[in-house]
Amino acid sequence: MSRAHCPIRRATDILTDQWSFLILREFFLEGETRRFQDLQNELGLSPNTLSNRLKHLETSGVLERKLYSSHPPRAEYVLTEMGRRFGPVLEAMYEWGTQYPDPGSADKSD
Repeated sequence: MSRAHCPIRRATDILTDQWSFLILREFFLEGETRRFQDLQNELGLSPNTLSNRLKHLETSGVLERKLYSSHPPRAEYVLTEMGRRFGPVLEAMYEWGTQYPDPGSADKSD
């Protein structure tokens, strides 16, 4: 198999940065339906950054955008089947992350 078509590469093309992972984390921690403002409040992202990440995840098939109000237009985001199948990956990342201390919190005194 050519590495240009590697499944890991395809996955990283979808989940382009830490924000994509953290956005998905919120769906698994708080439920499969999330609103823009809730995500912004929790993650502290600028509206433009969050909007761009959500659009990318939607275009990639990980999230679906559903309008819940037309005046003014307001949407919520829902995990698709593809998005739900990312749950075990996040669980594995969580388990892996708990095994190693945060390098920023290490005691620097000798």
